[in-house]
Amino acid sequence: MQKEPMLQATYSRLSKELEQLKSVERGAIAKVIDTARELGDLKENAEYHAAKDKQGLMEARIADLTDLVGRAQVIDPAKLPHERVSFGSVVELVDQEDDSEITYTLVGSQESNPEDGLISVGSPMARVLLGKEEGDEVSIVLPTGKKTFDIESIEAMKALS
Repeated sequence: MQKEPMLQATYSRLSKELEQLKSVERGAIAKVIDTARELGDLKENAEYHAAKDKQGLMEARIADLTDLVGRAQVIDPAKLPHERVSFGSVVELVDQEDDSEITYTLVGSQESNPEDGLISVGSPMARVLLGKEEGDEVSIVLPTGKKTFDIESIEAMKALS
């Protein structure tokens, strides 16, 4: 079973969602199904079929969340050294070609949002960066082609809001 690294806030959010689905939503959907069943002919009962579809989606989400929470490895980036790139590192890269700067924060797949500079530790780019130090040179294959960067700085991330 592969552990899923994540921040405490993400673990709490996922656990809360799972509890809500199991303790509240499951019962509510069962009532809707029972009410729809009482309306008679199930073949042409749109309410019944919609409720059953919703129930199927909810049960799939419960299964996904149960798996994720079960594999969660909660990591506090503040407790890790960041001399080398690791989970929770904020890495500032300088493009050797045009001196442009880009900053990425390495997070778990549940927190990943590349548009905001949050990349999953399992992503190809993060795997190239992991274990590197300030001043190291890294070559990364991007959709636009291969680029070479210098690691300008590495620091621990601040809490995600």
